[in-house]
Amino acid sequence: MEIALPPKRTSFLDPRPFPNFFLVIFVAMKNRKAFLLLNGAEPSLLPDLGSYQFICAADGAYNVLKSKDIAPDLVVGDFDSIGAIPAAIETVHRPDQNLTDFDKALALLKDRGFLNIDVYGASGKEHDHFLGNISTAIQWKDLLNITFFDDFGSYFFSEKTLELKAVKGKTISLIPFPTVHKIFTKGLAYPLQEETLTFGKRIGTRNKAIEDKVHISFESGDLLIYVGTLKKPLF
Repeated sequence: MEIALPPKRTSFLDPRPFPNFFLVIFVAMKNRKAFLLLNGAEPSLLPDLGSYQFICAADGAYNVLKSKDIAPDLVVGDFDSIGAIPAAIETVHRPDQNLTDFDKALALLKDRGFLNIDVYGASGKEHDHFLGNISTAIQWKDLLNITFFDDFGSYFFSEKTLELKAVKGKTISLIPFPTVHKIFTKGLAYPLQEETLTFGKRIGTRNKAIEDKVHISFESGDLLIYVGTLKKPLF
């Protein structure tokens, strides 16, 4: 990433204002994105890893990358499933069993200035791991922008106002944790008009986007939004 240096000033008495150089740096850092692979179901297809500034694997997920001849920038975890620990890659051993490997990875990525994190391998295999990953994401949602991806779609905890783009025809599900108040949607087949969803009572699964853009807003609560992958027709 190239950052242009500000022009030199002739003296401190030069009346020209300093360009907003630090704002440029702040925006560049804020937009940096990390790829994180967890040790769940192996994705059928990985994204373009060249679009990320950092690649991280949690414990045994390193084995998946290794099998594809991909060297991550960092491997972190309690190392109970990694097998041989790589010598040529940075590793951080954190044996604390009060935290999941996902939690440990998020803490390290945040410390290194990554606020946008795409997570693969969070679902599949043993479902208690998947549920634990959702719990971890709730804890970090106010500090990090976390988006999960798998072979079926993507999901994330939403801001109170959101616009989804290029989603016409896709499945859109709204899952409250545990209650979300005054949800309003526009662009869905079954719209919500300032309604309340509660886990264990009424949730918003398997809705459908009927417009290219979908607007979602709510007053309070934690709302998980799932966007399904648009399936190609069989014929």
